Amino acid sequence: MPTKKKKEIDLENLTPEDEMKLEIAEEIGVLDKVLKGGWGTLSARETGRIGGILGTRNRKKKAQEEKASQENS
Repeated sequence: MPTKKKKEIDLENLTPEDEMKLEIAEEIGVLDKVLKGGWGTLSARETGRIGGILGTRNRKKKAQEEKASQENS
């Protein structure tokens, strides 16, 4: 079985999505695990939880943006 390549996390050049993922990882208590071994060290449950929270936040952000644009129109 092939092994996954470890992709180191460059804390200096993070995309906004990566920043949010790291913030969520800190909130659920897996940030140390991610920083030591990368995203591949997380269990499916941990990864799914981060993805679920990320999706919820993205939907809320989009709804707020739509509401703000309607108010400006």
